[in-house]
Amino acid sequence: MDRHIPVHALPEEIQKMLPEEKVCKYCGVSYLILHEFKAMEEKVKAMEKEMKFYQGSVDREKRLQEKLHSLNQELEQYKIDSKSKTERLSMFFFSIIYLVERKVQEINTL
Repeated sequence: MDRHIPVHALPEEIQKMLPEEKVCKYCGVSYLILHEFKAMEEKVKAMEKEMKFYQGSVDREKRLQEKLHSLNQELEQYKIDSKSKTERLSMFFFSIIYLVERKVQEINTL
């Protein structure tokens, strides 16, 4: 919070007031700083709320990083599985082509 440095001295009538006239009878805080004190309380409340939000952000970030890591691992496994299946399918198709060509050759030789 920015500090307010007054340019002018307090008016003379305030300076001549008795201390008990310048103090809140309920809480004992000087009326001259009570407003600033209340403003600081509000700022503290807002900052505490913001800190809770950011604390939640850190927790969310950690969970998201863990999820991203897990998804990357799954993706790598799917790539490996896909490559393996592609290779097996290729071998299967080559086998079929070979068998078809042999059958065609058999038919042509008849």
